Amino acid sequence: MSDEEGSLVEPMAVAVHSCRRAVITIGDSVLICGSGPIGLVNLLVAKQFGAKKIYITDINAARLKVAEEMGADKAILIDTKLSDEQNIERVKKAIGGRVNAAIECTGVQSSIKLAMLLTQSGGRAVLVGLGPAEVTIPISETALREVDIRGIFRYTNCFPLAAKLIGSGELNVKPLITHHFKLKEVTKAFEAFDRGEGMKIMVHLHD
Repeated sequence: MSDEEGSLVEPMAVAVHSCRRAVITIGDSVLICGSGPIGLVNLLVAKQFGAKKIYITDINAARLKVAEEMGADKAILIDTKLSDEQNIERVKKAIGGRVNAAIECTGVQSSIKLAMLLTQSGGRAVLVGLGPAEVTIPISETALREVDIRGIFRYTNCFPLAAKLIGSGELNVKPLITHHFKLKEVTKAFEAFDRGEGMKIMVHLHD
């Protein structure tokens, strides 16, 4: 694999562990909350694990467009002007109900609620994103519907599979790499990151 692809083995390992924790299998429907780099590698791995339908949400329309190009069955824009309840109903209507598993990649309270409430009874909601130390969640409804809430600690024993999926060409991570800078341009790289541009920004140590 190229150096650029190799740099994505680590986030791919996160996705492998997330999808294992979510027990993604053939025929599953999956909701991914957040279409940043971690959300998108989860999209790729969930599809590789056999998910039949994959839905993804975000507040950034440009990122959702990339998600569709990478294979999402439906990308839903979250309207920040609406209440949590209104957005949950909008997404539920867009995807036609609830999903077998949800993978939350933002750490934002409203997104965590969305993931829990749109996971079907007996399904799995996996919390990947890191946000505030404490959030308010709909624990009663989630517990009464026997939704398993699972956390992850990045990855464990997942690097070999992540490297194989990328190195073999089974998963194409190249669309995630949107910016390239030389080492002397590192300030520009951080400025682009601060502006929220692109997906993965690469700083090359040599030409």
